[in-house]
Amino acid sequence: MTAGRVRHIAALGSSYAAGPGIEPVADRRAHRSARNYPHLLAERLGATLTDLTAGGATTETITSTPQRLMFRTFPPQLDGLPADADLVTVTAGGNDLQYIGSMIRLGLAGRLASRRLTRPLGTMLSRGGVPRASEEDVERAASGLAGIVDEVRGRATGARVILVDYLTVVGTRTAHGRATPFDEPTLEEFRRLGAQLADVFTRAAARTGAELVAMGPRSRDHALGSPQPWVTGLPERLSGSGLGGAFHPNAAGMRAVADAIVDHLRTPMS
Repeated sequence: MTAGRVRHIAALGSSYAAGPGIEPVADRRAHRSARNYPHLLAERLGATLTDLTAGGATTETITSTPQRLMFRTFPPQLDGLPADADLVTVTAGGNDLQYIGSMIRLGLAGRLASRRLTRPLGTMLSRGGVPRASEEDVERAASGLAGIVDEVRGRATGARVILVDYLTVVGTRTAHGRATPFDEPTLEEFRRLGAQLADVFTRAAARTGAELVAMGPRSRDHALGSPQPWVTGLPERLSGSGLGGAFHPNAAGMRAVADAIVDHLRTPMS
């Protein structure tokens, strides 16, 4: 299948695909933007889109478990997968490893700890530090991601399945600042966790034969602290919808992901 033959795209995944904080909003309860990479990709290819992505999704809520989000229960995303989809994108696994959630929590802790009145709350939020994913945790997430691919192939038999991994958030040049209120040991721990998440995608792709658009390496020069970051840092205002989009792709990041998928589709398959 080439890019020109795509007719119906289905998108599965977490907030990293849904695009919280990017206007305009397609579904506020799902934290889903109308300018996330699935929408941009469908626009580029002239294809119909079924966007099932939702903030907070795990591999389990995509395959089998309903997800409660903002007073609304979303059925497992695969329940909405159209049988005639000929391209399915999947971005998930970060929440299985508590990746971005812990970044938001510790970012808040770092910001609050900088002021005397809020320092006790910052100390409380910092407890536990960065989650340390074990080999079993990584393998469980990889198995969950591989399970999504297997289920997609059983439900949309003509679909080409593409795993799209996470943009790099903490790069080699990321340092402590207002948008990244982490000390160097914490930054290093997030680099480690990001590498483990990339390994989840590599394992799932190898196990299933699914195609992989590896956005981690492609975005290393666009991490936080770079001249042109593709992700957001912690916002100045710690209330409102902006916080939910912290450490997620920004508009430029979503365009970069859509561009990478189009490039991938235009590359002849071996």
